[in-house]
Amino acid sequence: MLPTFYKRSYSPFLSNLFDDSLFFDSTGKSGTLPAVNIKECEKNFALELAVPGMKKSDFKIEVNDDVLTISSEVKNEVEEEKEGYKRKEFSYTSFCRSFYLPENVKVEDIKASYKDGILNVEIPKAKEDKVSRNRKISIS
Repeated sequence: MLPTFYKRSYSPFLSNLFDDSLFFDSTGKSGTLPAVNIKECEKNFALELAVPGMKKSDFKIEVNDDVLTISSEVKNEVEEEKEGYKRKEFSYTSFCRSFYLPENVKVEDIKASYKDGILNVEIPKAKEDKVSRNRKISIS
């Protein structure tokens, strides 16, 4: 469930001041993937995604075939019409992150919250029932 991260190479501060975007992908290059922390605790797994400037309604979280997918798609359009000119600006941002879930999770109890630019997803672990692996086999 853990992604591979690569360290960004050092470059002088002013050389990339205006080139860096808000998010970096796992190769360290600018992209649209939010940074994610994955923690395994005793009772759950916890995902923390850094997604500042968004609203709760911007996110879509789904589980299909044991894959947790977190995505967002935001479109903004601003149109201003005044005497002598018309200004129209638009922007579009999106991302999609997917994680394979281990077998020992309760999919129906996954919870998410968003506060201060951090999306937290809590994935509870299922209690493992201890099934006896010992068995007497009769011969017929």
